[in-house]
Amino acid sequence: MRQRPSDVPTLPLPSLSEPSGAPLPDEITPLLGNRTPRQFMRRYWQKKPLLIRQAIPGMSAPIPRDDLFELADLDDVESRLITHFRNTWNLEHGPFAPDELPSVRKREWTLLVQGVNLHDERAHALMNRFRFIPDARLDDLMISYATDGGGVGPHFDSYDVFLLQVHGKRRWRIGAQRDLSLKPGLPLKVLQHFEPGEEWVLEPGDMLYLPPHIAHDGIAEGECMTCSIGFRAPSARELTAQFLYHLAERAGDESNAGKADVRYRDPAQPPVAKPGELPALLVERVGAILAKLTWNEKDVAEFLGSYLSEPKANVVFDPPSRALNEQKFVERAKKTGIRLDRKTNLLYNTHSYFVNGEAAALSAKAKKWLPELADKRRLEAKRFVTLTDDSAMTSLLHEWYRAGWIQTDPPA
Repeated sequence: MRQRPSDVPTLPLPSLSEPSGAPLPDEITPLLGNRTPRQFMRRYWQKKPLLIRQAIPGMSAPIPRDDLFELADLDDVESRLITHFRNTWNLEHGPFAPDELPSVRKREWTLLVQGVNLHDERAHALMNRFRFIPDARLDDLMISYATDGGGVGPHFDSYDVFLLQVHGKRRWRIGAQRDLSLKPGLPLKVLQHFEPGEEWVLEPGDMLYLPPHIAHDGIAEGECMTCSIGFRAPSARELTAQFLYHLAERAGDESNAGKADVRYRDPAQPPVAKPGELPALLVERVGAILAKLTWNEKDVAEFLGSYLSEPKANVVFDPPSRALNEQKFVERAKKTGIRLDRKTNLLYNTHSYFVNGEAAALSAKAKKWLPELADKRRLEAKRFVTLTDDSAMTSLLHEWYRAGWIQTDPPA
C-alpha cells in the first residue's frame, strides 16, 4: 500500500513477543475505568452505558488518515461514505478512489471502514485489548473518520460497542429511549424521535461503552477519528436458519447417507381430482421426517464453532509467495515462533477445534498446544521447539502456513 504523509500519529507496531494486551479477569485496568473485567461484565455488560475517561492514556490513531483512505479503495474492504450536505442524508458503498471522497475541508461527511484490524497490525493489537470478552463474540474494529459536523445521525445498534476516540473530538449524546422507530425514506437508519438524556465530549483516549439498543448520536467537533469495537450478536432467526443448514449438511455426509438422506416416498398416495391441492398425506409424511431431527449439546457446539470461526465473505488470505518446505518452516519457527494471521479465527472446546470455519477433533496431542495458540494467537519459539517431536502437529501447522492462516517472522 502506497504511504503518504499524515499529521495523525500512529501506535508502534507490536513485536511477536508482546502480550495481547487484554487484562486478566481480576486485573484492575484503566481500559475499564480502573475496574476489573469481572466487575465490568457483572455491572455494565449488556446492562448500562459507561463513560471511561482516559481508557488508553496517550492514545493516538492506529492508522493514519491517508492510509485509511487507501484501505477504502480496496475491493476486499467494506467501506461506506455518509454525507449530510444541505441537510440531506446520503449513503454510498465503497470501494472509493481517492478522488471520489470529498475534500477534508468540507464539513459534515463521514467515512466508515470496517475490519481495519484485518489489514493493519496496529489496529489488530488495539482490538486484542478487548479479548477479555470471548473471541466467539468479538467481531471487528471499525474506524470512523469525520470532518467537522460529521456523523451518521441518531441511531441504535443491536450489539454491544466500545467507542474509543483516537483523534480529535466527538460529542456524544445518548438516551435509553423505548421509541426506536426510524425516519422513513432514508438510505440509513436514523431515529425518528431522538431523546438524549446524557451528553459528553470525548477526546483521544476517552471511551464510551454502549449496550444494545441504547440510542446515540456522535458529532465530530473538527476533524476526528473514532474506533468502534463491535461484537457479534446473531439473531435467533439467523442462528436457527444456519443451524438447520448445518444439520442438513451433516445428514448429507457420506457416513449418514445410507440412513438419513432417504428420498421422499408415498406408495399409498391415491389419485386426486384436485391436483392443485396440497396433499394431506404429503404434509403428514414430511412432518414425520422432520420430527426425527434430533441434536444434542455437542451438535450445537460443533455448529457454533464452525459458524462463528467462518471468515466474512470479503476476507481473502494471502499465502506466502515463496512458501518454505516443511523442514525449513520448522527450522524457522524454532527461531521466531509462529502466530495466527490477523484474519484467522481459531476456537476450541473440550472435544474439537474450529479454524476458519473448519472443524476437527481435538486430539490428546493437540490439546498440548492448540488451546495455547488460540488463546495467545502465537506460540513462542521456545514453546514451538518442545512440540517438534510431533510430526502430525508440524505437518498441520505447515499446511496452515501454506494457506496463509499462520505466519512466521523472517530471522533477525
